[in-house]
Amino acid sequence: NADFSIAISGGGSGLGITALLNGQADIANSSRPLTEDEINLFKQKNIPLRTVVFAEDATAFVVNKDNPLEAINLKDLAEILDGTQDSWSKLSNNKSPITIYGRQSSSGTYSFVKKKLKITFSQAAKEMTGNSQILESVKLDKSGIGYVGAGYISQNTNVQQGIKVLKIIDNTNTAVSPLDQEAIRQNRYYFQRPLFQFIPEKSWKKVEPFISFEKNAKGKNLIEASGYYVIH
Repeated sequence: NADFSIAISGGGSGLGITALLNGQADIANSSRPLTEDEINLFKQKNIPLRTVVFAEDATAFVVNKDNPLEAINLKDLAEILDGTQDSWSKLSNNKSPITIYGRQSSSGTYSFVKKKLKITFSQAAKEMTGNSQILESVKLDKSGIGYVGAGYISQNTNVQQGIKVLKIIDNTNTAVSPLDQEAIRQNRYYFQRPLFQFIPEKSWKKVEPFISFEKNAKGKNLIEASGYYVIH
């Protein structure tokens, strides 16, 4: 639509929400709900918001392709990410120290993983700026583990080269892959979540056509083509 202009900027959920608070954006995409502090800041600034849930996402845990591990249970994953297990020796014959490639604390994915595993991340974890940087680091590090958006991997076979996506063994002792679309649709993968859009009330009228586009057939196709799951 030639009459409709959109400027897009990335950087994580926290950055988008901050841009709304500073009056620098009309929509913030977020992989997490607002925190209590953020809700209070919007109230203090008298910025009423509308919230749209537009898709479902899954977080994938990846290791180097040479890592013999195929699946991991929640307890071992939590102990790796909080630093309790600092080598691969418990899970394989590999005695190499584990390197964690994670996100910055402002990232919605960081908050999501932390909350789901009920952990505090190891201070040794390296903070990366996004999916691409994490994947490139894990490809180069045979001892590495990282977490990324499953959609980023599933729609790009080039990205999958050099890494392995771990199946997650949940509390029912079932191993589920984040790339299993049917499992996601059935809500069987432990690390799946809704994706939010926050829109200031004053921006709603100009944003509404875009939200309507997301909900039509073409918009839904784009969401699925990007590796996410449509909300029905």
